[in-house]
Amino acid sequence: MVSRVLSGAVSGISAFCVEIEANQSAVANFGQRESMISVVGLPDTAVKESRDRIFSAFANSGFIPPRGFVVVNLAPADLKKEGASFDLGIALAILACDGTAITPERLAEFGVIGELGLDGAVRPVRGVLPIADMLSQNGKISTLLVPEANACEAALGAGGKIKVLPVANLSAAVEIISGKSAPEPVTADIEAFCPADGEYPDFAEVKGQALAKRALEIAAAGGHNLLMYGPPGTGKTMLAKRLPGIMPPMTREETLETSRIHSVLGMLSNGMPIVSRRPFRAPHHTVSDAGLIGGGRDPRPGEISLAHNGVLFLDELPEFKRNVLEVLRQPLECGEITVSRASGSCTFPASFLLCAAMNPCPCGRGDYALGCTCSIEEKRRYRRKISGPLLDRIDLKIPVRRLSDRELLNAPASESSAAIRRRVIAARSIQKERYRDHGITCNAHLDSKLMQKFCTPDQGGMELLRQAVDSLQLSPRSYDRILKVARTIADLAGSEKITVNHLSEAINYNRNPDF
Repeated sequence: MVSRVLSGAVSGISAFCVEIEANQSAVANFGQRESMISVVGLPDTAVKESRDRIFSAFANSGFIPPRGFVVVNLAPADLKKEGASFDLGIALAILACDGTAITPERLAEFGVIGELGLDGAVRPVRGVLPIADMLSQNGKISTLLVPEANACEAALGAGGKIKVLPVANLSAAVEIISGKSAPEPVTADIEAFCPADGEYPDFAEVKGQALAKRALEIAAAGGHNLLMYGPPGTGKTMLAKRLPGIMPPMTREETLETSRIHSVLGMLSNGMPIVSRRPFRAPHHTVSDAGLIGGGRDPRPGEISLAHNGVLFLDELPEFKRNVLEVLRQPLECGEITVSRASGSCTFPASFLLCAAMNPCPCGRGDYALGCTCSIEEKRRYRRKISGPLLDRIDLKIPVRRLSDRELLNAPASESSAAIRRRVIAARSIQKERYRDHGITCNAHLDSKLMQKFCTPDQGGMELLRQAVDSLQLSPRSYDRILKVARTIADLAGSEKITVNHLSEAINYNRNPDF
């Protein structure tokens, strides 16, 4: 008798349906008391090892496997199956072969995800959110069985389209399928996990540095990349950590897309089954290019994808390896990264706001009056570690100077993140309405065609731009980015037109005599 149950697997960050089939046939060589399981359908080592886990789970749960030879097929057979998430589905399909514990007809109504322990316990697995989302749209099942630790995550992925039931062990799953138990379905709502503003670090805690705060506000309002440079101890890292707190709340679509990436890497928990606040990722400068953009034999997302819809903070930017920094060019332009390997290629979303920080020289002081011992050539060599094409992709470059003790003591009370965030949300609302028919949501994503339509300055602004191009020798990319930043400054001011004042401020953020 052939039994079938639906499960799922993940490729990249997308899920695909896997149908688990099991068929029992008596084979004289095995005798009447012996059982043997063969798993086919391109299983990897973890899937092949499921046979041993399943036999142990049967013995410790009081189930007797069907006698004879059982073939388990994971369809489609031409796609590689990885991980232990098929354990529970394979075990239930095997039990349904002879129809004693459960029947194939009842099993076909369920989707199943979960790893089995040797004692029959159902353990959590990775990628439940995208798998639950895929199975809920499949239309072939009405109920999904998942590990208890993945229940909320699965409920969010299913979106109420199918029932999600948590199972603690193999026996509980059999009781549900056979109709002996009917637990309450798990429900979850994204809004219940959204953080309050007070959970973010506050700009009110940062004294001084008005220029840097203004630049961070512009970066958040328009989605612009930012570089801060200055001596150690000036507050660059402190400022960067407060950037997500002034960015607009994530939409439902952004929340699910970001959570999908974290789910694939097993970074969600039942207590927090989604990523409800904008990510802030700060990899160490020793990170490899594969660690930053993703990779491996079977590609997985890297740090830039974990920062999707949030902030990627690169501290001590020149200390990163040159080849690591250069791989950022594609995602900074396209908002995604394609990783190709012999086994195939995967495209991961990587639309993040880059916030970088660096010292002015190797010793960090930058000024001979402060005890800097670096020669001019050493400073140039240090700054040349960051290539021109990468700098061109950074919209705002801000000096962060060291404040004196008197300035720190007499600094006025800083504006709170909540107040800054209100202005940022207002500016983003203007952009969302302006670009509602163009598929983008912020000024940083404008292309050349849309810039001609929405970023044309007045006559005085055009004259100022011409002078800036001549005196600063701006590249075409820098020219475009100045216009985008000016558009954001105008939005923060509530101005439909880009004026000389907006352009002058934008140019100032792009001028870096130290570079």
